[in-house]
Amino acid sequence: MNQEIKSECALCNVEVRLCRSKEGTGPRFCPTKTKEKELQRALKKYQDQKTMRFAKAASLQEADCYVRREEKPFVLRPTKTRVEEIIEFARKLNFQKLGVAFCGGLFTEGRIFVKILEKHGFEVISVCCKVGGVPKEFLGLRDDQKVRVGTTENMCNPITQAEILNAAGTDFNILVGLCVGHDALFLKNANALTTVLVAKDRVLGHNPVAALYGAKGYFQRLMNP
Repeated sequence: MNQEIKSECALCNVEVRLCRSKEGTGPRFCPTKTKEKELQRALKKYQDQKTMRFAKAASLQEADCYVRREEKPFVLRPTKTRVEEIIEFARKLNFQKLGVAFCGGLFTEGRIFVKILEKHGFEVISVCCKVGGVPKEFLGLRDDQKVRVGTTENMCNPITQAEILNAAGTDFNILVGLCVGHDALFLKNANALTTVLVAKDRVLGHNPVAALYGAKGYFQRLMNP
């Protein structure tokens, strides 16, 4: 029996890749070559009217982030921040009601973002991660497992954040700095599709990719566990 070939795109060293050009090639593990069944199953899902509309808007937004695209040779000239992208994307789909699920540690950033969205005419429902005020003991945590030992400490509550935005009937949600794991629970339980404005990284000022840039330098410990 043939062993299933797993996809390993991150290990591809091909200069002209098949996934980007019909003239390209791919290594043995290239999913563009080996995963036809999954590709066809995915393309069938795009045929859903709402999914197609959303995916088309996403591709249009991708192009709109660059200027002078008609020039040859083409040189990438990005001009828009992610905040601006979110606003433009929401308008492309005529979204009116936006949900913002934010971390209590980013209260200032969450407030500024909500004010910006409201200035652009959106109705915004925002929910902090500590909503409900549920003690961490609910999760079975001991006192020595809290961030601040010896204090009353409430748990992050992403499922309630999602439920509140679901009940409000948001058209689109944005995450602002939810913890690793809490973000996953929100995404699993939210009805509306969700994007991320801020990925939390307490050490790197919420710029997690810096650890990858420094993996051969200051953060080489990541490559030598």
